[in-house]
Amino acid sequence: MLDNLKTETRNQRSTDLDQLSTLSVLELMQEEDAKVSLAIWEKLPEIERVTKCVIESFKQGGRLIYTGAGTSGRMGILDAVECVPTFGTDPDMVQGVIAGGDEAIRMAVEGAEDSVEQGMKDLEKLNLSDKDIVLGVAASGRTPYVIGGLQYAAGVGAATASLACNKDAEISNYAEYPIEIITGPEVLTGSTRLKAGTAQKMVLNMISTAAMIGIGKTYSNFMVDVQPTNEKLVVRAKSMIREITGCDYETASRYYELSRHQVKVAVIMLLAGLDYEEAQRKLQEADGFIRRALQQK
Repeated sequence: MLDNLKTETRNQRSTDLDQLSTLSVLELMQEEDAKVSLAIWEKLPEIERVTKCVIESFKQGGRLIYTGAGTSGRMGILDAVECVPTFGTDPDMVQGVIAGGDEAIRMAVEGAEDSVEQGMKDLEKLNLSDKDIVLGVAASGRTPYVIGGLQYAAGVGAATASLACNKDAEISNYAEYPIEIITGPEVLTGSTRLKAGTAQKMVLNMISTAAMIGIGKTYSNFMVDVQPTNEKLVVRAKSMIREITGCDYETASRYYELSRHQVKVAVIMLLAGLDYEEAQRKLQEADGFIRRALQQK
């Protein structure tokens, strides 16, 4: 029953919400939002387990698939889409699936989340394998669409994880690696785009970013696989080459071109004194890790 879910109950601190001043509303929301990070901190071991599973999946050529409905589905899609420009990943590597399809990204599709069968069918279209991991996201922790997706994933041997914002969530029963972030009642009753949505965004950020670090998509704290698709990112790419190698900006710009716009390759070319082909080969042998490539004889 929804009445038993903390995300659906009334927040006793906001019962006079419509009588508060604008500043008081904002202060109350800020106080409630501050609880989210603490709730996540308590669940770091569970988040770590999921992240390690994602890393292993990526190493085997597998994919991370988020599935959800409404706000939860949109959070998965947002995280998936951002992986492409940030880490230079193939769009298939991290994907978001939402109940109701692409239309539901911009507009609510009523009833879409209530079908277990559709949750199964939408994942069936992705040709899942035992190399993949499916992460079901649902603030309530009971969304039938998500349960269907997790059931289908388990049936084909894919790893399964879940992210809910209620204790003893139903979707946890269908996941090998459940995460439950207890965010409590919302300032606006039942509006899980607030604290629950914030928690989901933070956790998905953590999982995907830490997983990308785990497969060599970063060097130090630089996003060295960034796709320089606009002027700002071209400047960022050249600046990374300059900062990592200690060269001047003119040299960084030249090696940016020589490396065919690949920051990693440019760094190895400069620091190891190699031409493009040799640097590219060393990087491949090092599984994409710059440090490993530089340590090779």
